[in-house]
Amino acid sequence: MKYGEKAIKEAKLEAWKNPSIDRDYEIELIFPEFTSLCPRSGYPDFATIKIRYIPDKYIVELKSLKLYLNSYRDKYITYEEATNKIYNDLKKLLSPRFIEVIGEFNVRGGIKTVVRVSSDMNKKV
Repeated sequence: MKYGEKAIKEAKLEAWKNPSIDRDYEIELIFPEFTSLCPRSGYPDFATIKIRYIPDKYIVELKSLKLYLNSYRDKYITYEEATNKIYNDLKKLLSPRFIEVIGEFNVRGGIKTVVRVSSDMNKKV
């Protein structure tokens, strides 16, 4: 196993202390190289994952996020499940003031799919 494969296999999200806890500010992270596997066909799915959040006490450490997102490349998972799992894992780790995760999945079968989950939506339900 190569060192990159080992790092991805052992990926774990890490939190750092927010250096500016006294103010609201937004962090936007865009990961255009997300891949996972279709649980029905096994074909690869490709997406851009967008994460926006307003931190409270913690921010996400970026290398750990990169490895975490790359760990999906061998997972059989639906678009909806992947987007919601990323949201849940980040929300649990960071307890941010606001968070939104968007999965913009590439066209497949003539359909482009965008899955969006945010803490604002959860308040409306």
